[in-house]
Amino acid sequence: MKKKILAAIMAATLVLGVTACGSSKETASSSNDTSSSSETTDTASTDDAAPAESSGGLIKVGIINNDPNESGYRTANDKDMKEMFTEANGYEASFAYSLKNDEQITAAQKFIQDGVDYLLLSAADTAGWDSVLQDANDAGIKVILFDRTIDADPSLYEASIVSDMAKEGQTAVDWLKSQGLSEYNIIHLQGVMGSAAQQGRSGALDDAVASDGWNLVTQQTAEWNAEKAQQIVQSVIDSGESFNVIYAENDDMAKGAVAALDKANISHGVGKDVIVMGFDCNKWALEELLNQNWNYDGQCNPFQASYINDIIKTIESGGTVSEKTIIMDEKGFDATTITQEDVDNYGI
Repeated sequence: MKKKILAAIMAATLVLGVTACGSSKETASSSNDTSSSSETTDTASTDDAAPAESSGGLIKVGIINNDPNESGYRTANDKDMKEMFTEANGYEASFAYSLKNDEQITAAQKFIQDGVDYLLLSAADTAGWDSVLQDANDAGIKVILFDRTIDADPSLYEASIVSDMAKEGQTAVDWLKSQGLSEYNIIHLQGVMGSAAQQGRSGALDDAVASDGWNLVTQQTAEWNAEKAQQIVQSVIDSGESFNVIYAENDDMAKGAVAALDKANISHGVGKDVIVMGFDCNKWALEELLNQNWNYDGQCNPFQASYINDIIKTIESGGTVSEKTIIMDEKGFDATTITQEDVDNYGI
């Protein structure tokens, strides 16, 4: 859903409160951002020059995110944050990136030492955040979660703006069940283990495997990465094992899987040998659905910055955040029913 539509919904409902997503190579820039993300996407990068106090009455925010190069989703998410948290909008923003929880926690500790007013967090892992968030709370720093949930006492954060990852997974699995295949032999490509997106999208499929007798040919993490996904699928092809479904937890991994299928001349898409499923709704992925080369794509909405801005402005004006959790509105797309309008409206 487009950012403007989301902002309009937010304004109309006046609901303040918030769960998350998985994963082109281009990142947006901001006049307040002097950090750079790691080429290897596993090292945190922070703005070491961040001043100890905000200047000119600006609201000082420290933003911890997954690496922008992780996926098209993440690139859009990072761009959205950088476009919102600018001096023109009343903010002094510093950014830190990592796919590793311990590095994100280190970045959070630095932002606390720098004396930010707000800590905005998209956690790499759901666990391990209680202590550092308590430190933020003790320092009077307000924490807002975006994109991903964490396993922490809700009193440690103001709000969480997220996707319902379990619902995303269930919507996808329900669609797969509706295909009525005579047998289900599935290659399951997982995202970064422990992330909210991975847990939600894996959980629904695991439940169906247990209850419906589906066969997991392989279940491995490709860490949101197309190249790793291609290697996993190529390994299955080389083994000679039969499969008819690719369940990839983001679009990039689905893309890598399709590259392996194409190399082996295995047909895929509507009415073909292999069903291809992805998540995130990158525009290029929805175009693959429109051309019926893929079968399904689950939406994960990256545009959370306007929600966060509204929450901060509510707090700064002395108002109360009425809800802890805001769930983004999302849907799944079927290649047999998707339209060009859908691609234009929902592609990121």
